[in-house]
Amino acid sequence: MRLLSVNCGLPRKVDWHGQLVTTSIYKEPVAGRTNLRKLNLDGDQQSDLTVHGGEHKAVYCYPISHYDYWKAELQNNSLPLGIFGENFTIDGLDESVQVGDRFAIGTCEVVVTQPRLPCYKLGIRFGMDDMVKRFLASGRTGFYLAVTREGEVAANDEIVLLDREPESVPVSAITKLYIAKNYGVEDTELVGRALKLQALPDSWKQWLHEKANRRTV
Repeated sequence: MRLLSVNCGLPRKVDWHGQLVTTSIYKEPVAGRTNLRKLNLDGDQQSDLTVHGGEHKAVYCYPISHYDYWKAELQNNSLPLGIFGENFTIDGLDESVQVGDRFAIGTCEVVVTQPRLPCYKLGIRFGMDDMVKRFLASGRTGFYLAVTREGEVAANDEIVLLDREPESVPVSAITKLYIAKNYGVEDTELVGRALKLQALPDSWKQWLHEKANRRTV
C-alpha cells in the first residue's frame, strides 16, 4: 500500500452556470515532503467549512485503481492526479477499508472515519451536472482520514496498517446504508455495529440511527 501523490489546493472563484462559486476542489500534486496537521495539509484549505474539513475530514483519499473506471466511463483518458479533489491519491486501498483502521504514513498516523459524500462542486470540476449522481452510484467514493499524529508525508511513502477496531465496518457498507431507500434486518444489524465504532463521527451515527428507526421493511 502506497501514497502515490499528495495533492493540495487553495480556494478559488469559478463561474458555474452564471454564478461565481468559491471552491477548493482544484488540487494539484506537490513536490517534496508536506506537513500534515490536525485539520489539513500545509498548502491546502477547504472553502465551505460547514460541509468540508474539520478533524474528521482532514484528508481525503482516492484510489488510483478507480481512475481507469472513470476514464472509460467519461471517455476521457487525461485525468490528472487530484482531479477528484483528493489530498492523497493512493494505491492498494479502496472502499473495502474499515472505519477505524489506523495507518502510519510517513511520520504521521491517521484513522479512517467515513466515506465521501460528493457535493455539486465535483460537478464543477468535471463540468458535468450529473457527475455527483454518477459518482455516488458508482460506489467509488474514496474515504476520509483523521490525523492522530501530525508529521510529514510525501509521494511514495508506504501506508502501513497499525490497528483495526473490533467489529469494524467497511467504508463501502456505510455508503450503501446511505444510499438504501429502506433497511432490512441485515442493514439494521450493520447500523448497530456502526454505532459502536469510535472513529465514525457522531453526525453519521445520529443519521444512521434515525434512518434505521424510520425503516419500513
